[in-house]
Amino acid sequence: MSSTAASVSSPSSSPNSDFIGKSVVTLDDLTTEQIDLLLRKAEYIDAHRREVAHACDGRIIATLFYEPSTRTRLSFETAMLRLGGQVIGFAGAQLASVSKGESIADTLKTVANFVDVVAIRHPKEGAALVASEAVDIPVINAGDGGHMHPTQTLADLCTLQSRFGRVNNLTVGLCGDLTFGRTVHSLIETLCRFGNVNFVLISPDELKTPRYVIDRIKATPSCSYVEVKDLISVIGDLDVLYMTRVQQERFFNEDDYLRLRDTYILDEDKLRLAKKDMAVLHPLPRVNEISVDVDGDPRAAYFEQVKNGMLMRMALESSVLGDDLPGFDPDKKEVAA
Repeated sequence: MSSTAASVSSPSSSPNSDFIGKSVVTLDDLTTEQIDLLLRKAEYIDAHRREVAHACDGRIIATLFYEPSTRTRLSFETAMLRLGGQVIGFAGAQLASVSKGESIADTLKTVANFVDVVAIRHPKEGAALVASEAVDIPVINAGDGGHMHPTQTLADLCTLQSRFGRVNNLTVGLCGDLTFGRTVHSLIETLCRFGNVNFVLISPDELKTPRYVIDRIKATPSCSYVEVKDLISVIGDLDVLYMTRVQQERFFNEDDYLRLRDTYILDEDKLRLAKKDMAVLHPLPRVNEISVDVDGDPRAAYFEQVKNGMLMRMALESSVLGDDLPGFDPDKKEVAA
């Protein structure tokens, strides 16, 4: 795998050592060199499952999920189990002491006595930051409200890297709910850091990209964007099509949700207009915005994203814990076969 970022470390530190004990609330907490290191670790892990199976022996992760999740929670937990560690946690606020009125900070201060690292998902923006400031162990944001979802973005980057051998010099279309889609916001902001990306923002007026995300693109000279409403008119120009669902849980008005949920549906007919090597990504869960007929198309990469998410979480968990992956050389830019 080729390197995707320039070196920014100082002689007295390295991306690998600087990870130890680090919380990851947004990907701005990581340098581009550290993200590149995670991409290389993920590729190594995928090819060396047995070698890394005991990298985190004796470690415990707490998965504190205050809102429903299937893929993300199981991915964090499977990542630690595949590294030899163990898992505790809860899935749903009704199962936690928050139902008795306990604060996030107090929950974290309690749980920190039991575990080595925490992954937290919460419906309120800023909850992961509050959690990280309450304890001295690493806290990883598994999604906070409509704000950030950094490990989903790591899965997205890993998928781009595996498909194209790079995460820049691409035309990336993002389609659907661009207002509330935290995965979209995280991905755009992170791709801007690598530069040389053309963004095509496809949404109805009611679900347009927030101004602060647009400002991030504008502040990156090598990146550009256009906003359009019609997917068919631009699909042939795209290297990547990132589909999103219209999220019912983010709407206050059900009539608005029902009116907008079926605005964009990707099917075989639309795919015929796309490049033969275009990659279709989706953070999942899918409702009906991608027809099941698309699943068998080689351009469908969304289930591949799930595997890549687990690999990147394995890379991240072992990194913040300071646990080496046997046989992996962090200073080598190419992963040995």
